[in-house]
Amino acid sequence: MYAGRVRALVLLGTGFIGRRVVAALAGAGHEVTVLHRGAHEPRLPESVRHLHSELATVPLLRFPDELARASFEVVVHMIAVGAADARIAVESFRGRAGRLVALSSGDVYRAYGQLLSLELPGAAQPPLLDERAPLRRVRYPYGRAAPGPWGELRDYEKIDVEEAVLSRPDLPGVVLRLPKVYGPGDAQRTFAAELQAIEKGKLQLARSQARWRWTHGFVDEVARAIALAATHPAASGIYNAGEMPTPTVRQRLEWIASGAGLPLQIEEIDDGTERPHLALDSSRLRRDLGFAEKTSDWEALRRTLAFLRGGPAE
Repeated sequence: MYAGRVRALVLLGTGFIGRRVVAALAGAGHEVTVLHRGAHEPRLPESVRHLHSELATVPLLRFPDELARASFEVVVHMIAVGAADARIAVESFRGRAGRLVALSSGDVYRAYGQLLSLELPGAAQPPLLDERAPLRRVRYPYGRAAPGPWGELRDYEKIDVEEAVLSRPDLPGVVLRLPKVYGPGDAQRTFAAELQAIEKGKLQLARSQARWRWTHGFVDEVARAIALAATHPAASGIYNAGEMPTPTVRQRLEWIASGAGLPLQIEEIDDGTERPHLALDSSRLRRDLGFAEKTSDWEALRRTLAFLRGGPAE
């Protein structure tokens, strides 16, 4: 579809992941417009066009008049919450965009519903979840109204987002199911609790927790994956993103301790239970689009620990 420079619109693209997606697209030579309210202005390449609008809220339910007749090769929706805003994006850009890219989450998988005890245990879930793995049958895992970083979110459901984005043949859709994302600037401060626990010394873990796998992804690499899926000629359908392979909780703690230069003792306590893994298989992204990380695990950890210890958000 795209062999050269593309016109890209990034919706709500100035947050933790979004600003890096914008930078990745602009850095690859694409013509990028980012829609946001202007509440904060992250450092972005000078070539990026900023479109400020009070309509740029979460959920994004209306678009400024300036976009009413504009056309783009690709539109990237960074924060589609549920059915309503995803459908509005589809209806607004079909016929005017070559591709709509939306971000989903690993929480769509049935294994996540089982982890929250929302789904009956039923058949065991595969230890590695590819894009064809069963999805949750129970929707709205956080309720119909749930607190979020942008205030109360109503009807949050990424399965609804996926269905809407992939529903129209006249607007090809691409969905990326994201892992737990970490790195400088992360408002959730992923790994801060683990670092604090390691600093206290010996840890006790239930064996089911110590052996559990949950896919994470360094923010720069997740952003690169999104930008790649937005512009690669062969991109279509659904892609998992994130590290591969996924370590166990125990292995991740040992990695953090080693990166922090701290000793670590872990005692595993047999609790006689098992947890369904949330380990995402990202081989389709790697095989079909040629994705490969440029940041080593140790460099990602070094930068993350520096941020958690008071360093810059970059």
